[in-house]
Amino acid sequence: MTFFTDMHPKWQVLLKEFESDLVTIENFHTGKEFYPDRTLVMRALFTDPEEVSVVLFGQDPYPNPSHAIGLSFAVPREIRPLPASLRNIYKEMKSDIDIEPALHGDLTSWVSQGVCLVNRSLTHLPGTPTNTIWMNFTNEIARILGNLGCVAILWGREAQSLSEYFPTNSIISSAHPSPLSAYRGFFGSRPFSKANEILLSQNKTPIDWRIK
Repeated sequence: MTFFTDMHPKWQVLLKEFESDLVTIENFHTGKEFYPDRTLVMRALFTDPEEVSVVLFGQDPYPNPSHAIGLSFAVPREIRPLPASLRNIYKEMKSDIDIEPALHGDLTSWVSQGVCLVNRSLTHLPGTPTNTIWMNFTNEIARILGNLGCVAILWGREAQSLSEYFPTNSIISSAHPSPLSAYRGFFGSRPFSKANEILLSQNKTPIDWRIK
């Protein structure tokens, strides 16, 4: 298996022109320590792109190997304590739509409803910047999902750089939920209710944001 073949077959068709680029990226990682595990790097693209209604872009994977699982902001169900960014997401969810914070960070209940949890950079290599390696690839992911009419939730500057690929009325943009920036516009941004308002205006099914 390769990064390319790990993706859902429909993503493989849509991203065919990037097959050789992914080989280059995979070769770059060979012999190096990186997160998440190689088999999870493309996890955000395991889902049929035509079933995605909301894409939530983060910046990069957690720098902790036990936390990074290939889905932006999510961690394995057993992880305690939760990462600070995820705790802040849960705080905003409580404020926005009155959902009590979950005790775990497994966000697959979102994924199963058509929420694509993807980072601007799909890998973290300790001591090595990887954003530029993945930039063209994640630009194309954004372009494809924008063309498919997805709602875009863009948290942080890296994610906000993708706003050009989505219609203005389908973008929910704010500061990153990390402790360094959450009080600079993330708290009070109401991304969950806004996403559902947009979906309903498009005659699409809203997301049940409860963590299960």
